[in-house]
Amino acid sequence: MLKKIERGAMFIQTQSDLFRCPTCHQMMHAQEKALVCLEGHRFDVSKKGTLYFLNHQIKTDYDQEMFEHRRKLIVHGMYQPLLDLLQPFCQNQRILDVGCGEGSFLQQLNEQATLLPSVGFDISKEGIYLASDYGENVFWCVADLTNLPFQEDRFTTILNIFSPSNYQEFQRVLVDGGQLIKVVPRSGYLKELRAAFYPEDEKKQHYSNQAVVEKFQETFRESERQTLTYVFDIPESCQLSLLEMSPLEWGVSMEIKEKLQKNPLKRITIDLDILIGRISD
Repeated sequence: MLKKIERGAMFIQTQSDLFRCPTCHQMMHAQEKALVCLEGHRFDVSKKGTLYFLNHQIKTDYDQEMFEHRRKLIVHGMYQPLLDLLQPFCQNQRILDVGCGEGSFLQQLNEQATLLPSVGFDISKEGIYLASDYGENVFWCVADLTNLPFQEDRFTTILNIFSPSNYQEFQRVLVDGGQLIKVVPRSGYLKELRAAFYPEDEKKQHYSNQAVVEKFQETFRESERQTLTYVFDIPESCQLSLLEMSPLEWGVSMEIKEKLQKNPLKRITIDLDILIGRISD
């Protein structure tokens, strides 16, 4: 079995035309275990088999522990109906997973669909280091949403699941006829957890992403919208992970957390908008 650094180096050797320098926006080529641009800017593959495309370190609130809890729930099926819905759209696609976190969504699709070599990136290196556990046919990097280190017209599909968007950059790196799949929580998403975390805060219990949906539909005139709502029975081994897998818990009192740890939720509602926009030929 190849080491992670060897696997990463092999990917950039065969797929170097996907990348562009985030500093000067020049083409890049593989040089041993690095990408180097025409201006000499160099990005070395890490021991984890990843690339770091930021010019300075960014500290995020998304730590390794949160990503581990999120991964546990994904691999235990919390989002399987979503993955089943996405699978036909991802068949034979070259995917860029924007804000991929610890990589489980892209990896699950990689196992379910026949993907072309694909890339996931996140601004959190903690997430990307965990994602590097997955390696067949996918590559992971730390990058900035506002300055994607990828060439124009390279990806046939962009996944944008529970993460911010930059539609100008998305359109730049998508091929003509390519598609953006954006997954947005609806008002019922994790409603049981919101009610348990914030029993006296109506604003945090109820919210709307309608403005996000409208912005998407304005940007992609050729688009479709699907909704997906279901209740997930949480395996006992994952019930405590639910409390730690999202930013929802950041403002919760220790008293409420301890109460939920003693009597965790056993079912949770998943309520989503799936927005699919296409780049016209």
